[in-house]
Amino acid sequence: MQNKDQTPSERLEAMRAEALLCGGEQRIEAQHAKGKLTARERISLLLDPGTFEELGMLVTHRSTNFGLDKQKFLGDGVVTGYGQVNGRLIYVFSQDFTILGGSLAEAHAEKICKILDLALENGAPVVGLNDSGGARIQEGVVSLGGYADIFHRNVQASGVVPQLSLILGPCAGGAVYSPALTDFTFMVEGSSYMFVTGPNVVKTVTHEEVTSEELGGAKTHATKSGVTHFTAPHEAAAIDQAKQILAFLPQNCEENALNLTYSSAETEKRVKLDSIIPENTQKPYDMREVILELTDETTFLEVQKDYAENIVIGFARLGGRSIGIVANQPAFLAGVLDIHASKKAARFVRTCDAFNIPLLVLEDVPGFLPGTDQEWNGIITNGAKLLYAFSEATVPRITVITRKAYGGAYDVMNSRNIGADMVYSWPTAEIAVMGAKGAAEIIFRKEISGASDSTAKLAEKEAEYAELFANPYNAAGRGYVDEVITPSDTREKLIKAFEMLKNKVRNYPRKKHGNVPL
Repeated sequence: MQNKDQTPSERLEAMRAEALLCGGEQRIEAQHAKGKLTARERISLLLDPGTFEELGMLVTHRSTNFGLDKQKFLGDGVVTGYGQVNGRLIYVFSQDFTILGGSLAEAHAEKICKILDLALENGAPVVGLNDSGGARIQEGVVSLGGYADIFHRNVQASGVVPQLSLILGPCAGGAVYSPALTDFTFMVEGSSYMFVTGPNVVKTVTHEEVTSEELGGAKTHATKSGVTHFTAPHEAAAIDQAKQILAFLPQNCEENALNLTYSSAETEKRVKLDSIIPENTQKPYDMREVILELTDETTFLEVQKDYAENIVIGFARLGGRSIGIVANQPAFLAGVLDIHASKKAARFVRTCDAFNIPLLVLEDVPGFLPGTDQEWNGIITNGAKLLYAFSEATVPRITVITRKAYGGAYDVMNSRNIGADMVYSWPTAEIAVMGAKGAAEIIFRKEISGASDSTAKLAEKEAEYAELFANPYNAAGRGYVDEVITPSDTREKLIKAFEMLKNKVRNYPRKKHGNVPL
């Protein structure tokens, strides 16, 4: 209520001061005691200094049920507005746990929807800083409707503007679906968690004893579910990760990512690559070392590092150009494709394609992981997700086969026949239906079984098959490989090829949308 002695200007200043106080000093102290920042402190870390323009500071809820008419706070538990990150426009909302536990209801949701609408209409990324106890129970169905309004906008904005979700506290029930619909999710170790139903409900329904951290903490979602793309030891680090991701992305789907000025070195040769593949084809090596040699120094940012470690995905710069990388990892499960790796890579490929980011594929894949667990859990449709993602992508796509490229996995890993623009191969590449030993056992079964020394005969036929197929020259002769290159020349080849492809246009048949094998 207005103080009669206040001028209009004084009243405005008093209301602004009240809004900035959030839920009060005690609740701010409680937030800090948990190692958490306030909503506005988080925004200050995210945005360039002095650029934040707050919208809806004076909004309050309109509910009178269950005593809510006596619990009105300016802003209604979420701070919204726009500003800049590294000089580029960004929209942001930051939930305030000090006000009614950051619970979402009608007015709260309307503020978030306003930000999503502005982001979509003006073609700029939106960052959500999530810290909420969930739906405001006292407001009933309007809380659920508010969530649905947000979900609908997340879907409309998907693939149009980048959407980032930072989980900086609890995120439970219906609240988890908005982050799940966005492009990248970030969690803080020890203070953030996500789950559809909490530990108490789980215990009641399934009789499982589980903690919040075990059920939906940062480590769980980074290693087991793949729900989160990044984890950080504290909030400032998570916010810094979000800013790094934004630097690789364009403002919207109609633009290209910013390319940094790059001065070509006297030589782009990377001699270390000439000896990185072990002589023993069964011996692993770390594909990350290849990535670090090929990309601009210190630019590689790995995504979902601790999930499905048999495939590596992430952003980097190559000659100053923003690119996405998908690479088999021979150092983990021999780089085999399985359910988790296929889904992880497919999602990343589609994200890069949506935002015009060229793709580099580094291939060393022995095939798909066999077994009943994989078959019964849908390796067929999940493997098809990655095949679909590459096949529909229209961005420049380059594949480098470093060693093994076997069977259907060869096709799936951005082969020439599914639309790769350029395919390079190292001399160490083995491009075949399967490994030489397995192939020899099938093709020469009768000869081997009838030989006086079957072991020696198998070795002989294995070498015969390897000579014919365990190399890149058969594929190069057929045009499936554009060029067999010396590994140390790879970086220079890639820089030139991506520059050549920068104006690529590829149009596919007109359709409403494809039917991805979900």
